[in-house]
Amino acid sequence: MKRIVISPITRINGHWKLELHVENNIIVEALSSGIFYRGLEEIMEKRDPMDAAYLTSRTCGICSVAHALAATTAIERAVDHQLPKNAILIRNLLYGSDILQNHLRHFYILSLLDYVKGPDMPPFIPRYEKGYRLPDKLNEELMKHYIESMDRHRKAHEMVVLFGGRAPHNQGVVPGGATVEPTSGILKIFTSMLSDIRQFIYNQMLYDLEVLSNYYSDYYEIGKNYGHLLTYGMFPKPENEKELHFTDGLIFNGSKEPMDFDEKKIREYAKHSYYTQEDSLPPVNGITRPNYAKEGAYTWIKAPRYNDMPMETGPLARMWISKKYQRGISTMDRIHARVLEAKIVSDLMSEWVDQLEPGKAIYNPISLPRNYEGMGLTEAMRGALGHWLKVRNGKISHYQIVTPSAWNCSPKDDHGVRGPIEDALVGTQLEDIDNPIEVGRIVRAFDPCLSCAIHTITADKEISAYIV
Repeated sequence: MKRIVISPITRINGHWKLELHVENNIIVEALSSGIFYRGLEEIMEKRDPMDAAYLTSRTCGICSVAHALAATTAIERAVDHQLPKNAILIRNLLYGSDILQNHLRHFYILSLLDYVKGPDMPPFIPRYEKGYRLPDKLNEELMKHYIESMDRHRKAHEMVVLFGGRAPHNQGVVPGGATVEPTSGILKIFTSMLSDIRQFIYNQMLYDLEVLSNYYSDYYEIGKNYGHLLTYGMFPKPENEKELHFTDGLIFNGSKEPMDFDEKKIREYAKHSYYTQEDSLPPVNGITRPNYAKEGAYTWIKAPRYNDMPMETGPLARMWISKKYQRGISTMDRIHARVLEAKIVSDLMSEWVDQLEPGKAIYNPISLPRNYEGMGLTEAMRGALGHWLKVRNGKISHYQIVTPSAWNCSPKDDHGVRGPIEDALVGTQLEDIDNPIEVGRIVRAFDPCLSCAIHTITADKEISAYIV
């Protein structure tokens, strides 16, 4: 048996280690390790809940809008607060912009180089030197689109700034609504940028997806796992915010028909995680206290489970459960679903811009009791995102975040069941054990974000927040 350790995994967000055990060029075991500690839950304690959106958006520089939405939703749902129509639309546009910048960046900057050979110069080298299949002309064409994509995901970030004030870590989402009025000037700039991005998605991105699908069609069979998918749903409809454009739900074993979702069935296991928590707990009671010396642990990521089952989450889960894409559950299916989702979201954003009503309310004042509990379930770019908080005497007494990459990159649970990415790797045939390009293709298709799943801590120092 050969042991392969890849650390850190490149072209992802954050720091991540994979340990693979290989026999006869087949992966027989995979261990997913988040190698830094996330102390944000401890940072949140004793804070004013109205600051939760600003502080928790620092969980990640890529999906900060999603964290702000989860934090505000946890507060608003605790008191059944109603939002103005404009606020719902602005939030949808903010989050939609963040989805576009992420999906464009992931497809081109992070994932494409697993399939398209870059120039023989840094930062494209060093790299694996086997497994590229595109003819030179097509390879050159997709690399041209790679360069062109940078202007588009930059514009998507600027769209976040228009309604959020800054990107990342926007300041446009607050409990009660939004902060930026939809003026004619903002709408004109926003619409122009969105139109350019949509043209790129339709003319280049969908074409590039077709090229990869044709030349790497075997990856519709590689990287399969349990086939359990979970989504909390996203994008409330302005006429009724309890209805979602992408519905919540789950499936088991690749079923075509979604089942109803019950958040009470979520628990976090920590047997193989560096935490003091011993028993599985629901997130509302989760314990996030570090214990790096814990025997048998190999990661700073907990193991979220739904009804004791590991669940994959992300664009494939959202598209599948909303019945917008149900081809399969594999590496190329994950990429396919992400590109199609970018197209669908850009189309919806074009409709939402037209529905905004300048001069109408964007904020509804919110009044909070001194003691309450809240839960904010939404979607980040990579999948199901949940924030749970308890407030006592006007201050946060408990906070817990379960990110999409905690679901996807989770370790084995207390029953020894692998996480979704671990399971997707096991059974993979490596063509060349010294150039395991298959590993990168499989794992990057999940769009891992370990900065969300984990954070850093300085040894022997108290945890403190540095907000920038």
